[in-house]
Amino acid sequence: METIISIIVGCISIGVLLSAPMGPVGILCIQRTLSSGRNAGFRTGIGAAVSDLLYCLVTGSGMSIVTDMIAANKSLLQVVGSVFLIVYAFYMILHNPVRPVSEEDNSSMVVKDERMRDVVTGFLFTLSNPLIVFLIIPFMARFNFPMPEHRFYHIMLGYIFIVVGALLWWAAITFTVDKVRAHFKPGSIWTINRIMGGIILLLSLYGLATGTIEYLQQLHIIQ
Repeated sequence: METIISIIVGCISIGVLLSAPMGPVGILCIQRTLSSGRNAGFRTGIGAAVSDLLYCLVTGSGMSIVTDMIAANKSLLQVVGSVFLIVYAFYMILHNPVRPVSEEDNSSMVVKDERMRDVVTGFLFTLSNPLIVFLIIPFMARFNFPMPEHRFYHIMLGYIFIVVGALLWWAAITFTVDKVRAHFKPGSIWTINRIMGGIILLLSLYGLATGTIEYLQQLHIIQ
């Protein structure tokens, strides 16, 4: 029982710590909550949590081939991920989240598409940063998960609670932001949308620049 409690507490902590850094997906989650409500923000967090789980599975299963590949192509992967974020940042800046909705936009198909979009973009935003594995490794080492003596159900339980920890974080963030959402006027939400998009754009441009320089240095094109 002590082992199970230790795994649950440790893995919830891993999930929270992986989600807590306010990177592009955190900014996107806040923006979605402000413009479309708590559920849209939380769905974005669900996508991010699934991506975190995927990277935890890769790291925890000792797939050295994958981690070595990520390490060897770190700069190139950073460039590709940054390009994706730049494209979405421009979408956030140019897209009005509070534009009038027509009757056609109210169809159940559009609603389903928007729900799926929230999850998928949250997943892709997190997936675009494979360097997260180098954050996962010390967290797993700190909380001693997984260990050789852990049984199969211990490991499965641990991964489940990593997701639980991540979702608890996103639930807390979206709940807090949703509480202040009522104080914003529609025009203010569009302004915030542009600001959030601008922040993601700046972070992505920085990532693109540093990744490109490192990649060119690896190719010995520049010193």
